[in-house]
Amino acid sequence: MDADYLKDVADLLLRLLHVVAGIAWIGASFYFIRLDLGLRPPREDADADAGVAGEYWGVHGGGFYHSQKYRVAPGELPEHLHWFKWEAYTTWLSGFALLVLLYWLDADARLIDPSVADLAEWQAVALSAAGLAVAWVVYDVACRLLRDDRAVALVVALLVVASAWVAGELFAARASYLQVGAMLGTIMAANVFVTIIPAHWELVRAKQQRREPDPAPGVRAKQRSVHNNYLTLPVVFTMLAGHFPLTYGSDHPWLVLVTIFGLLAVTRHFFNLWHTGRRVWWVPAAVGVAAVALALALAPEDVETAGPATTDEEALAVVAARCQTCHTGAAAPAGVQLETVEQLRTNAAAIERQVSANAMPPGNATGMTTAEREALIAWAAGAR
Repeated sequence: MDADYLKDVADLLLRLLHVVAGIAWIGASFYFIRLDLGLRPPREDADADAGVAGEYWGVHGGGFYHSQKYRVAPGELPEHLHWFKWEAYTTWLSGFALLVLLYWLDADARLIDPSVADLAEWQAVALSAAGLAVAWVVYDVACRLLRDDRAVALVVALLVVASAWVAGELFAARASYLQVGAMLGTIMAANVFVTIIPAHWELVRAKQQRREPDPAPGVRAKQRSVHNNYLTLPVVFTMLAGHFPLTYGSDHPWLVLVTIFGLLAVTRHFFNLWHTGRRVWWVPAAVGVAAVALALALAPEDVETAGPATTDEEALAVVAARCQTCHTGAAAPAGVQLETVEQLRTNAAAIERQVSANAMPPGNATGMTTAEREALIAWAAGAR
């Protein structure tokens, strides 16, 4: 069986698993943060005496739900205790498998851009893997050494800025976004594996051994859970950004990435404040204004040609030499076939975006020259 076909099947199955597991993880994370921020003191004295710190009433799916959170642990463990961990583990494992399959095993085409950094494949893969480890170590050390969460937030912000800039200096623009997302996703999954679940086990073991649980691990687990809540939307964006070269194809892609991350983190904070009952309406207004300003800043400029206009035949010749390796027949990526002038005209806007952003050809695997790129961009701008 053809190896490329098997790779496509693996890509499809892993993407489905990654998306489904991610939805489950994000859904659980958002729900429990919402629950925690919406807790109110228990109305019944008996609940307070039993160690209940707060309760939450909700209506969903045709019924009422009453949730309670204990200050540390209930007097007796229930027979059935659900653990929220496999959603996180499955999301990271499937995402890591996709990173290996699509970027590490095809580093020359997807991870490396010789115009950015002339790396050997093994060097690019090693740097990518090192980035995942370094991100976790820096973050974890910050959490352990700094007692003020604002200081931790500052370290994380600096880590994101540095990671975005370094990744942009090492990898292809599109891959650099995914690299930063993978680093943050690794932090999130490691938080679950290293801190949150062990804290839960400590609570369970204490109750099983009939001793008073130590609340400190639970406090650390709550801290990491809140951090994950703020990292979620930036990570989701990096999963989607590959479809939008207007972001990673800009003149300063790392700065665009950091700006969007900031807007998403502020958006998440707005909803967290909402869950506590605070309505800070200036936040979405400010985010909206900033988003519009960013969109205007990223708007493409009109292309001016210094020489003779590129003809249809010349454009088709460039595409035939540099693009038709993939964009031919029914199996063309996203169904984009580029075999005739009519097909080129239909996809002129996409051609201009992708070629301008150096996203296509991937890693410039077919060796498109600067002159060919400029000629094709000028043609596509005119055809558009």
